[in-house]
Amino acid sequence: MEVIRRFIDSFAKPGQLREAGILSMNSRNLDYVIKYNPRRLLPQVDNKLTTKQMAQQAGVAVPELLGVVSYQSEIKNLSQLLAAHEHFVIKPAQGSGGKGILVITGRDGDRYVKASGDTLEFEDINRHVSNILGGLYSLGGKSDVAMIEGLIQADPVFNDYSFEGVPDIRMIVFRGFPVMAMLRLATRASDGKANLHQGAVGVGLDIATGKSLRAVQFDSPIKLHPDTRHSFESLQVPHWDRLLELTAACYGMTGLGYLGVDMVLDKHLGPLILELNARPGLAIQIANGCGIHPRLQKIEAMPDWNIPIPERVIFSKQHFTSQHFSS
Repeated sequence: MEVIRRFIDSFAKPGQLREAGILSMNSRNLDYVIKYNPRRLLPQVDNKLTTKQMAQQAGVAVPELLGVVSYQSEIKNLSQLLAAHEHFVIKPAQGSGGKGILVITGRDGDRYVKASGDTLEFEDINRHVSNILGGLYSLGGKSDVAMIEGLIQADPVFNDYSFEGVPDIRMIVFRGFPVMAMLRLATRASDGKANLHQGAVGVGLDIATGKSLRAVQFDSPIKLHPDTRHSFESLQVPHWDRLLELTAACYGMTGLGYLGVDMVLDKHLGPLILELNARPGLAIQIANGCGIHPRLQKIEAMPDWNIPIPERVIFSKQHFTSQHFSS
């Protein structure tokens, strides 16, 4: 990843990397992903539909599943399925990087309105679902299924901090302990998507409080949202303890020791798990302005780490708290 490479290049010597606690891609893969994520368990998080069904069985809150289209022959029922819903999201079960996600925010007569304000005919949606089934957006081009979910109604607490899109919270969880977090905020440059590589803002969050620590866009520190011009300094994510508990529960739910957990805040439903990632990226270190490796090592050194979720959350809040907002 280019962003990570530039971040690592900002340190002159390997010793400085170690001193800063930066986790490299190789170390992440060899020391954590391969070691703590059994290969046989990976399919349950690589497939978003499987993840959602597993979360529902475990009583973990997720966005509502309105329907699934698994075969081309089922597309004939799509119009009837969508008729009862003014807004919804269509996504590939095995997509990655936000590819293939179609967000419909309302209707304009017979047309469907996207988040950008552009409109689509039903045939456009029909074609999009057909492309998902054909594997256009899935890893390796494999045949896929289309998931239709209820549209998340973003918590208004983020209105000043995001452009059009729904903000999400990424948290790294190791052995059931939340270790590092960031908020991803859409911008005009990112086309309303919370994707850092496309120009979204990443805001590092204090594990103890959910308060902002540092904000970056395109790998550079910023103080104001580039579109809303609102300062990040006073930003604090609500429902923070509940978010920590939800992420900690994902370890027991999946059996995967090293996870990226993506969450959203719905104004009606509160915290929801969006998806899980068994190979989470490392840009979260840039947003926080510090390395994650010492936190992982602290948990590895614990003689008895298999403790109840509330105790894991308390441990993380006590040991992984950070400083106030900086630029």
